[in-house]
Amino acid sequence: MIGDFNIRNSLWDPSYNFHSSISNDLFVIADSSNLFLSFPIDQIPTRYADNANNLNSVLDLMFLWCDSKEINSHIIHPDWQLTSDHVPLTISIPIVKEYITTHKRTLIKNSVEEVEFINEVIALFSKVNALSISNISDLDEIVSNWADIVDRSWSKHSKLINITKCSKSWWNDKYSQDLANYRFTKSIKSWKMFWKTVKYLKREFFNLKIQEIANKRHGPWELMNWINKKKLPAIEIIKHNSSSCLELNDLWQALHLSFNSAQLRSVDESILNKCELFLPMTWLKFSEEEFTRAITNCKDSSVPGLDKMFWGHLKRIIKDKSCLKNVICITNACFDLGHWPNHFKKSTTIVIPKPNKSSYDFLKSFRSIVLLNTLGKIIEKVIGERLQFQVILNNFIHQSQLGRLKFKSTTDTSIALTHFICTRWIKNLSTSSLVFDIAQFFPSLNHCLLSLILDKAGFSSQVVNFFSNYLVNRKTSYYWNNFSSHSFDVNIGVG
Repeated sequence: MIGDFNIRNSLWDPSYNFHSSISNDLFVIADSSNLFLSFPIDQIPTRYADNANNLNSVLDLMFLWCDSKEINSHIIHPDWQLTSDHVPLTISIPIVKEYITTHKRTLIKNSVEEVEFINEVIALFSKVNALSISNISDLDEIVSNWADIVDRSWSKHSKLINITKCSKSWWNDKYSQDLANYRFTKSIKSWKMFWKTVKYLKREFFNLKIQEIANKRHGPWELMNWINKKKLPAIEIIKHNSSSCLELNDLWQALHLSFNSAQLRSVDESILNKCELFLPMTWLKFSEEEFTRAITNCKDSSVPGLDKMFWGHLKRIIKDKSCLKNVICITNACFDLGHWPNHFKKSTTIVIPKPNKSSYDFLKSFRSIVLLNTLGKIIEKVIGERLQFQVILNNFIHQSQLGRLKFKSTTDTSIALTHFICTRWIKNLSTSSLVFDIAQFFPSLNHCLLSLILDKAGFSSQVVNFFSNYLVNRKTSYYWNNFSSHSFDVNIGVG
């Protein structure tokens, strides 16, 4: 906030010995916007009198962002004065160099290259002998082979494209061919043919997109502009512990501490003493049916994993019996050896803004989305469904627990609440409800406590040992706009 406020005060004008009450109102207004009065490097007047009878004064003020380390003062330039009786004021704003990606590799959906990519992954992965896994080294090697197969096949069949302001998602090879033909012939006929192709294929593309959104995703709002990708604010705006993030390293540390705030907190494990210890349950080998059922409900339109694979890719890969057999062998070996491969422990955390926030100055206005490897995600889904089935089978989950369970919904919650209220009405009693949300519940789960809970629930030592390894030595990198961080250790939370 800068301007000629026309207020004389001893706070900013050493030649003036009095205090103006109006300046108090000015400070209140500035403070409401988290601004503070900036003092120049050289304390000199900003207004110069046009005659010798009047004194020079300081009337032009500048209010800057609080707690800013780099933007905390301004400069007065008396030598820049022209015909005005006021002189210019300037500040230096540091601008961080930003790398803008101009090209990327992509695999066009339903293209010949995509089919060849999937077929090559199937051909190579089906030859891998996952039955021979006998130790942790073999397990890590098999999973590394899978990662190498996917990476090499992707690099081989993906296409390098340039990103420009004219890039269009509906453009394909047919457009390129007709455009090249026109540029070669320079004929009106070729030009008309090109625009006819553009009109027809563009209409076909968007009609299919509308049908997909309306019929498959059931989200017509996805056609609106406000669901598009939002660019995150500049890092200097973000504050953490009352300090601005002036450098990328400051931002990465702030993100890591905010999203893992419970990492150093102690947990009272004695709270489990009141829980009944259930009898151990037998942990069976995984079956083909569990994997095919779990992947059927995965949406093909979901964001790809770290390995750049969509659910649609993996669905077609595990339709091959040999590939599915290898995946099952890997999963069973994880429990037999009590080890979760390091390849699956790597993740990327994408930071996105929460909607409808009045201000995006603090990290609580943002949420994180974690991207994992697609093969690891389907194995986790199958394990999750098996865990849920067994804890419900032995009645470890309380019957009042309705959230995050299969065949339970908000309808069941409404019915239970309505029943509770009506039974109290019969007894002429009033009913009050207390609704609260546990912030960052899943990201704050303590791993030691979770292992003890699994033991209390009646899971075998084989399962407890697996999760003891599954939860530790995890790593993630944070993404903010086009910037990415180094790897951070994440030893708390799930999901």
